[in-house]
Amino acid sequence: MNTNKTYNGWTNYATWRINLEIFDGFDILDFYPDTEPNLYELAVFLDEYTQDVLKENGNELAVSYALEFISNVNWSEIALHLIGEKK
Repeated sequence: MNTNKTYNGWTNYATWRINLEIFDGFDILDFYPDTEPNLYELAVFLDEYTQDVLKENGNELAVSYALEFISNVNWSEIALHLIGEKK
């Protein structure tokens, strides 16, 4: 039995998919032009940003399922990835 739950090098499927579909090409400098955010601050921002995107583009039932899906996202991993792209 395979207990490895990673997906395409990411923590899990949810993290990979949200990074691919929401943050591919995302430039943190658009939101933090004067300073590099710390990891925690950026992770919280990414979670809130994704929730806003979902709420703007879905009906209530679909959004409730989507919010449950994103509860599995490793926001710190995406934040590290985005910070790393800027270095």
